Amino acid sequence: MKRLYLIRHAKSSWSDPTLRDFDRPLNKRGKRDAPFMGEKLAERAIRPDFIMSSSAKRATKTARTLAKAILYPPKRIYFTEAIYLADEIGLYRIVRSCDDKVTSLFLVGHNFGITDFAVSLSGEQIDNIPTCGIAAIEFDLDSWQQVRPNTGRLLFFDWPKKYKK
Repeated sequence: MKRLYLIRHAKSSWSDPTLRDFDRPLNKRGKRDAPFMGEKLAERAIRPDFIMSSSAKRATKTARTLAKAILYPPKRIYFTEAIYLADEIGLYRIVRSCDDKVTSLFLVGHNFGITDFAVSLSGEQIDNIPTCGIAAIEFDLDSWQQVRPNTGRLLFFDWPKKYKK
């Protein structure tokens, strides 16, 4: 059994037009939402075996913030540029390369790849994973290499605005 938590980075800032997209930080809402969603994960007692994240600034901050909330050692987060512009096919490649000792994996990335990947894996109709949204998918598989379209079951889909009334 494998569990994959696809997490879109928290809301980023567009206030400095001179920054490269890769270097954009979180904005005020992102700095609020990331710890909030970390608390939601902690309430569910979710703690992954491994966290992989895009190395873009907004994703690294999101991954570190979530890790702090669930008491995951931030030094164990694996950051890679491969997730930064990864499409669905690229994300399949990344997940399939994961060590099979890992049963629970966080993957922190970007749209549209994250949403397309969640839909492909689960067969569920998810129009958009919003910023700091989480799609949890479970697989009745022994190896990450066996992950294919429609092999997963959506456990939950959560996002910050779901809690805002």
